Amino acid sequence: MEKAAQSSNQVAESESSNDNKKREGDLEKSNLGIAKKQRTETTSTVENKVIEEEKQKKTSEIEADGAEDKGSRHTMEDAWIVLSDASLESPGTLRCAHFAIYDGHGGRLAAEYAQKHLHKNVVSAGLPRELLDVKAAKKAILDGFRKTDESLLRESTAGGWQDGATAVCVWILEDTVFIANIGDAKAVLARSSEALVLTREHKAIYPVERARIQKAGGSISANGRLQGRLEVSRALGDRQFKKVGVIATPDIHSFDLTDREHFIILGCDGLWGVFGPSDAVEFVQRLLKEGLTVKSVSRRLVREAVIERRCKDNCTAIVTWQLVLLHPLVDNFSDEQPVIYRTPTHVRA
Repeated sequence: MEKAAQSSNQVAESESSNDNKKREGDLEKSNLGIAKKQRTETTSTVENKVIEEEKQKKTSEIEADGAEDKGSRHTMEDAWIVLSDASLESPGTLRCAHFAIYDGHGGRLAAEYAQKHLHKNVVSAGLPRELLDVKAAKKAILDGFRKTDESLLRESTAGGWQDGATAVCVWILEDTVFIANIGDAKAVLARSSEALVLTREHKAIYPVERARIQKAGGSISANGRLQGRLEVSRALGDRQFKKVGVIATPDIHSFDLTDREHFIILGCDGLWGVFGPSDAVEFVQRLLKEGLTVKSVSRRLVREAVIERRCKDNCTAIVTWQLVLLHPLVDNFSDEQPVIYRTPTHVRA
């Protein structure tokens, strides 16, 4: 009987051991299954993230175009450039776009010279093309302006002409925007329901500009003009005024694009003489929502300025949009919400 009991106990222990091993085996299989599922989910998440990033890249293409009209002037002294894909001229992994307006005075030669050379000089000065470096980009823009002005002064001296030009320029590197300006040409950004002026005017009558001019031996007449002739205090060229305080050093700012930045309007002083920032943004916004192309929008904007609002000066405008178009434009703007104009606080100096 005792042997039978012992045998029975051994069988029970053996069966219990086998059950434990089976459960351990099942647990290991279960854990392997969970780990495999987690790896699959992780891989799927990464793949979805990559796909989503690719989708966003595809929807952040930039469209831009410009238009001009000489107004009631006898000659057209503005020049402009639109490079929606400037990578063709400066290859690199970073997306690069460039837009600029050069408002000439005393002739068109300075504006045309800047149109042909400034962007190339900025690129050759070290504009980042592989990895984004904000500090390096700003230095390249600053050096590009300096190099362009120096070569322009040599050219004008040799040619015996004294033209000058103000400038408003935009570079977009990947999803970072750089704005540079000298003089009174202006850039305005439509951001959510706000119209943000991205530039600062440089006129001889302003205190900081006046102080520099007076220190250089220049004078400001009662009409607010340098030496009684030039209204702006910063410009490319103008060799006859360089010794009395006129400089070509731009203000440079930058900001990162989000889905709240919708379009930028660049314009010479002729455009902004008849359009306020909010007014221009509302005008462009309405036309884009109607489905017009940027080419048509820029033409309509200039036509409105010259024909309807009686702009007598040369008038040039560039409209660039789909900066980061993650949502349809019609959803980003509310017809019931007015456009607010204010000075930007989100740009980096």
